[in-house]
Amino acid sequence: MAGIYKAYDIRGIYGDDFTEAVIHDIGRAFVTFLGCKKVVIGRDMRPHSQPLFEALATGITRQGADVVDLGVVSTPMTYHGIAKLGADAGIMLTASHNPGEWNGTKLTREQAIPISGATGIQDIERIVNEGSFAPEAQTAGSVSTYNVIPEYVAYVQSKAELARPVHLAIDMANGMGIVEAEALDGTVTFDGLFDELDGSFPNHEANPLKESTLVDLQTMTREGSYDFGVAYDGDADRAGFIDEKGQIVPMDIITALIAKDVLRHEKGTFLYDLRSSRAVGEIIEENGGRAIMCRVGHAFIKQQMREEDAVFAGELSGHYYFRDNFFTESSSKAILCVANIVSQSDKPLSELVAPIKRYFASGEINSEVEDTAVVLERIRQSHPDGRHFELDGVSVELDDFWFNVRGSNTEPLIRLNLEAVSQEVMEAKRDEVLALIRG
Repeated sequence: MAGIYKAYDIRGIYGDDFTEAVIHDIGRAFVTFLGCKKVVIGRDMRPHSQPLFEALATGITRQGADVVDLGVVSTPMTYHGIAKLGADAGIMLTASHNPGEWNGTKLTREQAIPISGATGIQDIERIVNEGSFAPEAQTAGSVSTYNVIPEYVAYVQSKAELARPVHLAIDMANGMGIVEAEALDGTVTFDGLFDELDGSFPNHEANPLKESTLVDLQTMTREGSYDFGVAYDGDADRAGFIDEKGQIVPMDIITALIAKDVLRHEKGTFLYDLRSSRAVGEIIEENGGRAIMCRVGHAFIKQQMREEDAVFAGELSGHYYFRDNFFTESSSKAILCVANIVSQSDKPLSELVAPIKRYFASGEINSEVEDTAVVLERIRQSHPDGRHFELDGVSVELDDFWFNVRGSNTEPLIRLNLEAVSQEVMEAKRDEVLALIRG
């Protein structure tokens, strides 16, 4: 069963290693571990999310904790509800962008503080495997319902500063973006693509980080009169962007664009993950902010945001975090921020992001390796004239290029992100570092 317990969540294939019996025990272990009394639960549109919710709720209430059922909602709505309702724990039932046969849980403490492998998932796994649950409560907990959507919508829409109407193309990917986009309705206008809930994801994988999933949205945006296009992932805690010409805007470039706009209203600390373009930190500092590079992964970023009281953070994978949303993601607020920026400018999105695209990036390149530790040591020994640091994997900075090499948390893969001052330097150094990795 250990295979379902991951670095940031618990997930597996429904009916195989992720069943009602398993999630019932996870519910019991969750209450045993946290000692929580009130657990807020949201779920996605997968057909098995409903029976899994019922089994999870039974396990939780059996231990004496109460369950607040948010129904079918996005992950950002669930996080918002956990914090707003003052619950001491919360769970989102989803497998995010994984195919339809998968399901899983994203676990949090109070204020939607994430529980990762190191901060609780390993403990929950141990309790389940040992059967070392706390004694059942003499009186079972209750299950109630709560509609969080209106107040989440009000939160997002309170940030609207549109100087003119904005029209969007939005790829819902048959997922929770359909519900998440309610937060945009009435501020911007939009046409939806794949806008019927279908947990089998019949049109494409709900992962905007994969360029192949964006082709239909690119065509739609290019052929229509849209200000820009947006693609949600499966549980709608991530968003990818397409400019008015149908070109993909890298997600780190969107981080810089939003940070620049936020800094007009509020100075402070801003975080960006170490895979991001060097331009992100430069833009933040040029506009009066304090830029801090951080590790990859929402659990690490949210923790560091709290420690630094950061105003905003962005991740190359399309997660955008806001302090005023309890340091959690709001994909719709990020979209509305970009809509505000475009509406207040006489330039289209393609021209607004052009000055941020100062460097040339390889994109994330994965390599299968036999021994991650051996490869990382090889990287440590390379480029002795560069600045080395190990915030997450091994990073090396030189004058005309810089890169990060890190191992996957879940697979025997090494991930390379490299950026340089020119396309020629990027390609040459990319191939050089890949040869070291694949040696």
